[in-house]
Amino acid sequence: MARAVALISAFCILALAGIAHCAPEKFNVVGKVYCDTCRVQFETRISQSIKDAAVRLECRNLDNKTLTYSMEGATGADGNYNLTVDGDHERDMCVVTVVKSPREDCKETVKGLEKAIVVCTANVGMKSDIRHANPLFFMKDLADERCSKVLEEIDFLPGQTM
Repeated sequence: MARAVALISAFCILALAGIAHCAPEKFNVVGKVYCDTCRVQFETRISQSIKDAAVRLECRNLDNKTLTYSMEGATGADGNYNLTVDGDHERDMCVVTVVKSPREDCKETVKGLEKAIVVCTANVGMKSDIRHANPLFFMKDLADERCSKVLEEIDFLPGQTM
């Protein structure tokens, strides 16, 4: 009986060591930046991807709010970005923020919606090292003339709450 307990204990220790060893040391944070052409604060079929939009990822310690990691990147032609985050940030809150739009007609942000929280730790049950951030946007100065038709198609009326 003691031999069986020792054998089971050895397997458990090896399994835990394998899990700790497999934890990724890098994460890929992916996301999208678009122009909200209808000024409705969500993506529609006429929203436009923004090429060369600047984004920043910052991780801050949950206890004392000190900055532990920071990096900037830009979107590609499709409006998507891919940021490589070094290290495990289990004790941090990591946030991607839109910084600057290259489009003069689409550069307004909405306070509170200019950021997306991402989890950059292996200790949350996810096996992949890819982390998906919610889409981020800038709003166009004036709504596109096609917006009323687009919003009607999805039964969304201005002032309607979702």
